[in-house]
Amino acid sequence: MAAAFVSEDTVPRSRRGSNALLPPYMSELRVVLLGNSLSERSSVGNFLLTDTKLNAAEELECCVKVSGKIQGEKIVLINTPDLLHPNISEDKLKEHVETCVRLSHPGPHVFLLVLQPENFIEYQKMKLCQVLQLFSDQSFDHSLVFVSPPTKGFSLQENIYNYDAPLRQMIRKCGNMSLKFKQLDILEFLKSVNQILERNNRKHVICHHTSTQQRKAVPDNLDYDQSVGK
Repeated sequence: MAAAFVSEDTVPRSRRGSNALLPPYMSELRVVLLGNSLSERSSVGNFLLTDTKLNAAEELECCVKVSGKIQGEKIVLINTPDLLHPNISEDKLKEHVETCVRLSHPGPHVFLLVLQPENFIEYQKMKLCQVLQLFSDQSFDHSLVFVSPPTKGFSLQENIYNYDAPLRQMIRKCGNMSLKFKQLDILEFLKSVNQILERNNRKHVICHHTSTQQRKAVPDNLDYDQSVGK
């Protein structure tokens, strides 16, 4: 098992070009999308993939895994149902988290927290913290906050100190790693991802609450662009 764990992220330097945007030890970038708006999460995912692979209008009942390329590098995205919904049960929440863990085996590199500032209230902050802790105590160190464009009638604050308290506190819990989706470009995203990788010694998240057997439940030949966890 140890050898399989290492080989997932290890690629010989000779196989990677000198201009590669992802570090040479990574064969792919695994990203989990979380947040308080399905349409915004899907929009971010499609932007990163430069392709419409996530349906922003379709309500998710399960986790969806898609893949694509960023500047020639492989990226795997796992989009999630509304895990911040006040009526979601604890059992269903844990089920979705465990599915996410299996789909991102051996572990996600980054959690993208796509947050609409005018709708991100204290309850959602507490719920999002709970979700991240279900993955791992390491999750906050691997998180990047995407502040999505506000809805009509609201303006995007230029300074994070002008955001409402829940959003400011969430950004601080994530080591002040945040980007504005409206002003985002791919290189800026990759720069932030590399900062997260560097501060975590170039390691992905290890989700301790899920057993080895559960992580192996998803077959190696699982096709991308499919839903899992109904």
